[in-house]
Formats: sequence, C-alpha cells, structure tokens
Amino acid sequence: MDLASVCEWCLSFPHVEETLPFGPETLVFKVAGKVFALTAPEEYPPRMNLKCDPDRAVTLREDHEGITPGWHMNKRHWNTVLLNGTVPAALVKELVRHSYDLVVAGLPASRRRELGL
Repeated sequence: MDLASVCEWCLSFPHVEETLPFGPETLVFKVAGKVFALTAPEEYPPRMNLKCDPDRAVTLREDHEGITPGWHMNKRHWNTVLLNGTVPAALVKELVRHSYDLVVAGLPASRRRELGL
C-alpha cells in the first residue's frame, strides 16, 4: 500500500483533519484535535507512525519486519509501519483503523457524543 493510498484511507474516517503542525516535513492526521497518524511524505522508504495497543504493538513488531517501535514517539503506544510492501495492505488499513479507534475511545464521552462517534 503506497503512502498516497494510506493518507486517503486516513481521511476517509469521520472528523479527520490533515495538518502540518511541525512544519511541511511532517503530515499529521487528527480526529477531534488528537493525533492518530503521522508521516514524513518526502522520506524514503515511506512510513507512518500509528498509535497501537501496547500489547499488540509488541506482537506486531515480532511478527512483521516492517513494523518497528514508533520513531520519535512513545515506543509503548506507537509503531512505525513501513509502506513499501513489507506489511500487507490489509494489515496497514486495519492498523490505521485501530489507531483511529484508540484515539476516539480516549476522547471524553461528551465529545464522542457531540461528534456522533
């Protein structure tokens, strides 16, 4: 799955915004103002940082060479996923969804209700 497709997938979820809070070199995807995905579009090979359940994060790293601890992130809660074909597209999509869902679940209940999530 290429970077453009993953970015498009990120934007397909409700209430997602694409931002550049750290400058033009880092593209950040947020839901309700909270980060769930980051990427550096000009870097090669392409990769994306995604939030992940800590126990699952460890298992994913053990099972997939293209998944490593989150680069410049809290290694317990974030993974870096290579987008060069080493991680199956279906898994990449599922991990993006998992990251989004974790962030939504962490929002206050009143905010989730307000957004219809």
